[in-house]
Amino acid sequence: MSLRFEDVSFQYGPRYPWRPARSVFSHFNWEAPAGRTVLLGPNGAGKTTLLSLAATSLQPQAGEIRFNGLSASRDERALREVVGLMPQAVLPIPGLTAQEQVAYAGWLQGLDRGSAASGASAALSRVGLQTEAGTLVSSLSGGQRRRVGLAQVLVRSAELLLLDEPSAGLDPAQRSQFRDLVAGLPSEVQVLISTHQVDDLSDLFDTVVVLDGGAVRYQGSPAQFMALAPSGSPRPAEAAYLTLLSGGR
Repeated sequence: MSLRFEDVSFQYGPRYPWRPARSVFSHFNWEAPAGRTVLLGPNGAGKTTLLSLAATSLQPQAGEIRFNGLSASRDERALREVVGLMPQAVLPIPGLTAQEQVAYAGWLQGLDRGSAASGASAALSRVGLQTEAGTLVSSLSGGQRRRVGLAQVLVRSAELLLLDEPSAGLDPAQRSQFRDLVAGLPSEVQVLISTHQVDDLSDLFDTVVVLDGGAVRYQGSPAQFMALAPSGSPRPAEAAYLTLLSGGR
């Protein structure tokens, strides 16, 4: 069973004073496809909110979110043990090294201290930060912090990975490394990646989803998505995206 949103409504309001009051989803129904999905959409489309709801970081005012038989409203703790969320902002925990921060994330996800420590070492190696393991996260560059955030969701074997703008701040070589890392994940792991970078589309993904105004405007294969671009477009991915948002297919 995949990640499912069932008649979900969510709005920012008095409970979220740092955000202006507005409705993001209203009676939203969607089942995320299996495999690796890239989630596109303009600012304010609801991408970050959708991932936060799926990870139980936010709670809907109505409706239900389910994953592999678990309900976000009834099985929050169990769901957090099988779902990994990498937020847009990876904040350093004061005084912690990269090794310690990733291990702490593993402990929060239910690992014992020894497993969290070994898992942190392995995860930092996977994202190319093994030599920075003993460095304070607050001293790392923005791109390195992004990779710490990715290591935090890789520290244990999650069944669903939710990555919000994971390649932001990475240079071309690091972005290539990130794509290789995602491509090497077990096929049974469901991956949902939100990005503004339309040119990130590649054979890495099984499905392209375009979210706009709290609704899914498009869902299909990368090849089908590219076919929406006008003939002869020099940048077909960007042209397909703009065609969809303008309503002209």
